[in-house]
Amino acid sequence: MSGAEFVPLSLPPLLIGIFAAVACALPGNFLLLRRQALIGDAISHVVLPGIVVAFLVTGVISTWPMMLGAAGAAVLAVVLIEAIRRLGRIEPGAAMGVVFTSMFAAGVLLLEQSDTSSVHLDVEHALYGNLESLIWLDATGWASLWDIEALRYLPPELPRMAATLVVVALFTAFFWRPLKLSTFDEGFARTLGIRTGALGMALVIVAAVAAVAAFDAVGSIIVIAMFICPPAAARLMTNRLERQIGWSVLFAVLAAVLGYVLAGYGPLWLGGRDAVSAAGMIATVSGVILALAALFGPCRTRVGAPGQG
Repeated sequence: MSGAEFVPLSLPPLLIGIFAAVACALPGNFLLLRRQALIGDAISHVVLPGIVVAFLVTGVISTWPMMLGAAGAAVLAVVLIEAIRRLGRIEPGAAMGVVFTSMFAAGVLLLEQSDTSSVHLDVEHALYGNLESLIWLDATGWASLWDIEALRYLPPELPRMAATLVVVALFTAFFWRPLKLSTFDEGFARTLGIRTGALGMALVIVAAVAAVAAFDAVGSIIVIAMFICPPAAARLMTNRLERQIGWSVLFAVLAAVLGYVLAGYGPLWLGGRDAVSAAGMIATVSGVILALAALFGPCRTRVGAPGQG
């Protein structure tokens, strides 16, 4: 494929997939070590009704209404979970499962009953995203990367995901030591004056920001997979947190690139005529990477959190 074809048709969706995967994988490492990995799954379910309600209220798909709608849905979910846990006296995991599946189902029903024909917002969009359609029509080749006029017409999801990745990376770097200490020894972190409760909430908020930003472009499938699979695979490769972060980023990038390529060309190589969902293939590749790490990873037989060094 020449640059005249690759840059407008494949480069933007490929970069968006990579940025989304890494933005979800970074906070996913800490959620995994804190035994909160399903929070990523929960967030991806909760944001759907919030996004749909924001669209119904404003009539447009815009970043800030989507963020506010998702945040409102997240607050409602927390209140409902606590109410069910206390009134029903059931364990938190069961309360989470009831609330998140119910809210996601409510979001699907809202989509089906709403007039979303004028925008690309439907059940399939919510699950798979629209990664393949995020093309850059004004690009003519590699030279367009330095053309200010052409750059003005980049798919808006690309700068949005790039900015989100920068925010997530800065949060991880700035709060690295407090996150590390509170993850491995919360009691000791408190003695040092670290507000572990607020830090944990900030981590969930950052994960929610990454999930909401990725939701429109890549759908819930990639969001769920990338919060769990790359960090879990990285955990099986090392007992050092710094190396685990590096492995998770590598696995996230690898899953995004291989998944996108295999979605477009894999069926053709096997004699098929049509491509498959890029989001579904990226999630599948991330699962395969996790399976290989579980089979051959050097730390697959070790139990416990990685070392702090």
